[in-house]
Amino acid sequence: MDLRKLILALALLGAFIPFAKTLHASYQVQRQQLLDSTLESNLAYATKLAKSTDDFVQSAQLQLDYTAQLLVDEMDDPARLDTEAARLRLTSKSFNSIVIFDNTGKVLATSPETLQLQGKVLASAAVRESIRTRQPLISRPYLSAAGNFIVLMVSPIRDPRGGFLGAIGGAIHLQKENILDRLLGQHFYHDGSYLYVVDSEGRIIYHPDLSRIGKVVAGNQAVDDVTRGGSGTASIVNSKGKVMLAGYAPVAATGWGVIAQRPRDVTLAPLTSLMRTVFVKTLPLALVTVLLLWWCARIIAHPLRMLAYGARNMDQPGTSQRIRSVRSWYFESRELKKAMLLGIGLFQKSISKLREDVNTDPLTGLGNRRHLQARVQELQERATPFAVVSLDIDHFKRVNDTWGHDVGDLVLKQLAMHMQDISRVDDAPCRVGGEEFVLLLPGASVASAAQVAERLRLQIERANMAPVDRVTVSLGVSAWPESSQDIATVFKTADEMLYVAKRGGRNRVEIYTPPA
Repeated sequence: MDLRKLILALALLGAFIPFAKTLHASYQVQRQQLLDSTLESNLAYATKLAKSTDDFVQSAQLQLDYTAQLLVDEMDDPARLDTEAARLRLTSKSFNSIVIFDNTGKVLATSPETLQLQGKVLASAAVRESIRTRQPLISRPYLSAAGNFIVLMVSPIRDPRGGFLGAIGGAIHLQKENILDRLLGQHFYHDGSYLYVVDSEGRIIYHPDLSRIGKVVAGNQAVDDVTRGGSGTASIVNSKGKVMLAGYAPVAATGWGVIAQRPRDVTLAPLTSLMRTVFVKTLPLALVTVLLLWWCARIIAHPLRMLAYGARNMDQPGTSQRIRSVRSWYFESRELKKAMLLGIGLFQKSISKLREDVNTDPLTGLGNRRHLQARVQELQERATPFAVVSLDIDHFKRVNDTWGHDVGDLVLKQLAMHMQDISRVDDAPCRVGGEEFVLLLPGASVASAAQVAERLRLQIERANMAPVDRVTVSLGVSAWPESSQDIATVFKTADEMLYVAKRGGRNRVEIYTPPA
């Protein structure tokens, strides 16, 4: 390999390795943003549908309870029972079928009549459980006497003295069109994503693929968590081996869980297409760059070839002058090295810029001001109310002056730990200045935020922050939109309340109350 080829190879490496690394870093950042965004969207969607399902279940139970009261004096009137069963099914449209049975499980009336269950004694576990407990019941999915895979909701019928006369049950036929179809059937994606519902044992009770209904889902992180009452997000593999981005939330009234999921490859498809377009559009520039580098390598190598020629002809006149002239080129070689170092410096600057985008305060591990701004924007876009607790360590300068900055940093870290300790999962404790902190409380009112602030104040006051004798904080509380429609004003009023607390003697909580 001659010098020209070596220079060309080094120049190509110096130009394209930083470019490739930057492109790769950009892809990874955007990829993670897409994944996080999809997971959060699915969580919000699952939470919304879980709340809708919970509202439906409570409404349906109230309909059954009301009808049960109407039937107290009608248990011996078959025509009246048939009428009420038909009325409830046709007017509420909550159930696929209605059954009324006595305290032995004998069917007195059904709707529709095609079930042909009149006079039969129901032996299902759900019916036996309702007779045994004589309490309202939402059953686990089971195969009914008519051959339908159902969930049964039961309300007891009691006489005025509290005697158990029987019960009325509303059945949701899981493998037919039902209320869950109407609640959950219209998914907001049409790209291979879907949602399904499981009961407390992980058995599917709603699924776009009817053949999956009744199957127990095992080894699925989302299902395992939601059946324990948890909500959140997870990347899972579905029954067909496809990686899905899932958000899940529980249905409080029944113990069911709603899982909304979207294929990961569908989520990342736009990014893959974008990166392919970027590559194609930069290819001509890359070719031009290669030609330019080849030309530059030739220009660089030519003086060095002259230097080598002079070394071989040292005994000829003028060689000394030619060598001296080449020595200035050595300086230019050093400048080339500086240029390469400059290129590396620019790459390191890009890396530093990426690090600046990290949202964590390096000392305390809390969110920084960038993180706080991002969370506030997210809450504003979702129209989610929030409260702001602005806090400051009392006499922190005295701590630094007395004990030194190392102890001051230790106090800041311990304060951060206490903030994290009293925070909920969705809360955002942040450090926004030297000893200045903000606690963002999504969904909290001024009153509830004040309780959190007071709990934090007491916890810090009682905490052992050795070697410092005692540390206290002053806190100010405001909320959006309760205190103001303008978010900047909300933060400003929280700070103002903080300074009111300091002027009022410190170690206290002040709440912003808007003028009447």
